[in-house]
Amino acid sequence: MSKSKYPEPVIGALVVNDKGKILLIKSPKWKDVFVVPGGHIELGESIEQAVKREIKEEVGLDVEVGKMLLVLESIFSDEFHEKRHFIFLDYLCRAKSKDVVMDDKEAKSFVWVKPEDALELNLNKTTREFIKAYLNFLER
Repeated sequence: MSKSKYPEPVIGALVVNDKGKILLIKSPKWKDVFVVPGGHIELGESIEQAVKREIKEEVGLDVEVGKMLLVLESIFSDEFHEKRHFIFLDYLCRAKSKDVVMDDKEAKSFVWVKPEDALELNLNKTTREFIKAYLNFLER
């Protein structure tokens, strides 16, 4: 079934560049659909540290961590490559660097896209909800 006995807290980051576009990656762990970069919070690591580390590891960008926009749950999703129970802590981030360098493990390709156009892409469910929440946030 699952490797873990408990839900796993993970972070997701909606990285926004200086042109207002968001970064999405294709991840083999999520059946090669577009997702936001993110990952596990390590023991002893703050959430903000985890956001910065995961983004740097997966896409090579330095980010300024902003507002936590959303908390989502994914329980044994068919979209993930194995049965896991995740609690996503989703943050808005501003890219402080420009050159995306993928790790070729978590991210196979990437796209910078206008948030309103992102919903036309093949996204997993939690990424779609995150982008919708971001668009609602922008409308306020």
